[in-house]
Amino acid sequence: MAYNFKKILKGNVISNKMNKSAIITVKRKIKHKVYDKYINKISKFMLHDENNECKIGDLVKIGLTRPISKRKHWVLLNIIKNN
Repeated sequence: MAYNFKKILKGNVISNKMNKSAIITVKRKIKHKVYDKYINKISKFMLHDENNECKIGDLVKIGLTRPISKRKHWVLLNIIKNN
């Protein structure tokens, strides 16, 4: 693709019940400042899926774009791994 996205993330699809939308979770590890332990943080993002391609459990790549609706600021780039 010839688009320049400010951020690109990978995550797993957890819901695709909406029309042209899906919700993914992105897991990341953060080091605690005091205890020096690694903590798992999970973030949920709603993305725009124009053709309703992604299924629950798929690993997808998303890119940050202009606001499409109140909660949708991400667009589906491609599906990395099908479930």
